[in-house]
Amino acid sequence: MKKENFVTLVMSTIGGLIFALGMCMVLLPEWEAFTPGVVCATIGVVVLFVMVIIRRKMTNAPTIRINGRAVGIVIYGVIATIVFGVGMCMTMVWNGLLIPGVIIGIVGIALLLGLIPLIRGIK
Repeated sequence: MKKENFVTLVMSTIGGLIFALGMCMVLLPEWEAFTPGVVCATIGVVVLFVMVIIRRKMTNAPTIRINGRAVGIVIYGVIATIVFGVGMCMTMVWNGLLIPGVIIGIVGIALLLGLIPLIRGIK
């Protein structure tokens, strides 16, 4: 295993676990740890962003350029994720909305799958 792959594996695992623990702390009212959960999740996100920077430095990748196309793809991805999340909430949290939630969830999945050709490009 290459050094950059091992560093990415370790940092993404640590960052993902810290982020997940923070989200559990925030979203489970039984734990009564909202504020520490926000701090923990923020630390996890910072670790993940640092991992991306370190990975790009180790592989000599060019810097990330932000242009109009990249911003549009991010906005599309956020909207698709929200649609998918609303569908999940409708099926699991809100009573009596199982069928509409499944339909909206499938639409969200289709929107998320649409990100693949947007990012990779159609060749």
